[in-house]
Amino acid sequence: MQDYFPVVVQVIPLDNYHVQVFFDNGKIVEYDATSILQGDVFRPLRDIQTFKDTCTVLNDTLAWDLSGDRNPCECIDLDPFTLYELESINHLIA
Repeated sequence: MQDYFPVVVQVIPLDNYHVQVFFDNGKIVEYDATSILQGDVFRPLRDIQTFKDTCTVLNDTLAWDLSGDRNPCECIDLDPFTLYELESINHLIA
């Protein structure tokens, strides 16, 4: 059996601090970011417009590019394995 390394290819931020995350193998999950917003490093994302405007894919995972320069070393990103373990929502998307 081959080991799969999850690669995020697209993200869609939603108005409720959730993000739909699309993987290269076709799996889609919805990440609820409300719990991480309590941490100091995520404080800028409490503004919903900043949350949505800076949400992107960097380092092959969900990230927020707060500096705006697409530098993967300066973004806030999440472990793609943690995201991949979320329940698939493929059946909800036509």
